[in-house]
Amino acid sequence: MRTQMEQAQEGTITPQMLDIARAESIEPHELRDRVALGSAVIMQRGKQCCGIGKGLFTKVNVNLGTSSTRVCVDEEIQKARIAETFSADTISDLSMGGDINAIRKEIFSHTTLPITTVPVYQAVAEHSLKKMTPDDIMATLRMQAEQGISSIVIHGVNHEMLGELSKKKRLLGMVSKGGSITSAYMLINKCENPFIEHFDDILAICRRRDIVLSLGNTARSGCIHDRRDRIQLAEIRQNVQLAYRARSAGVQVIIEGAGGHIRSDHIAPTVKYYKKQSPFPLFVAGPLPTDIAVGYDHIAGAAGASAASAAGADYLCYITPAEHLGLPSPDAVKEGLIAFRIAAHIGDTVKYGREADDTKMALLRAALDREGQIRCSMDPQRARELSDGDPECTMCGEFCAIKIMREF
Repeated sequence: MRTQMEQAQEGTITPQMLDIARAESIEPHELRDRVALGSAVIMQRGKQCCGIGKGLFTKVNVNLGTSSTRVCVDEEIQKARIAETFSADTISDLSMGGDINAIRKEIFSHTTLPITTVPVYQAVAEHSLKKMTPDDIMATLRMQAEQGISSIVIHGVNHEMLGELSKKKRLLGMVSKGGSITSAYMLINKCENPFIEHFDDILAICRRRDIVLSLGNTARSGCIHDRRDRIQLAEIRQNVQLAYRARSAGVQVIIEGAGGHIRSDHIAPTVKYYKKQSPFPLFVAGPLPTDIAVGYDHIAGAAGASAASAAGADYLCYITPAEHLGLPSPDAVKEGLIAFRIAAHIGDTVKYGREADDTKMALLRAALDREGQIRCSMDPQRARELSDGDPECTMCGEFCAIKIMREF
């Protein structure tokens, strides 16, 4: 099959491009040109497609999946349903415990959203860090591709980066799970990164099924003290090089970066630096602008994510209240998703001036139409619960500013 990128480069406007252009109110030929260049990608699963990149709404990804210490399939199914109900754009299944293939099958059956995986997670969970081989990693990647995933994440860490990490006095070193597993494998076996060594094979797999390749953010910082350093700069160079190789092979690609923990005033400059290095969509995890919001990291993360989106980030990975504490519950997934959908919208009002929904809500407030406001909210059930059950707002009662001024 021809990938969306290859068809775009041939001048074809695909049905998926037409669907996305219609949904996002852009010209189909503009989207085609961006897909051809690589500044936008189309993530697909069956008839469902999601556009990510330049000129498109900021998208939000939900992480779910079991861990090595907590396996509850019913909860993961609930999380998948919540992601779909509350308008996540994509899901990442990061399962590392239990029967991972069976769990993924259940997740697939309860959502229509595009699904991303990190193949090294399943490979290390099933083979262990010390026994895992490159063949195990590639076999896992091929198997996940055959399961119908829409995107895969690999980490392009190299020995230059590891050398810099050994010199640099970071408070929190390397906090990327996939990056740390890949790095430890390289150090244990005194070898090169298997994802880089087998990169052409990975591209062939992605091209065959039009899977979007996501280049992971191994070097992100784990606290605001750890600022951009040579490790991050080396990773940017590496990921940009790999992204151009992917584009040459007709494979759609996303670069992960500017994530983790970044002080508030450094978020926009960091995002803009990434965007200057290449045209590819930027996927940001967080970022968290403070380290003290434990239990409320979804709020801190949304503050950072709105700044990142406004500065040009195309795709956000949500954070839940359980960040740094444990595997999130279904309720925590919902809270994190809503927070990051708000962040994405705030970013889009800055990037694109997309304020139509805000204007609609303002008109409903001006008309004192509380029921209309509730219906137009991101979570009508929650809004209704907070409305006291009273037919009118009880905040101001008879001293409502809008009512008072109407008399004059």
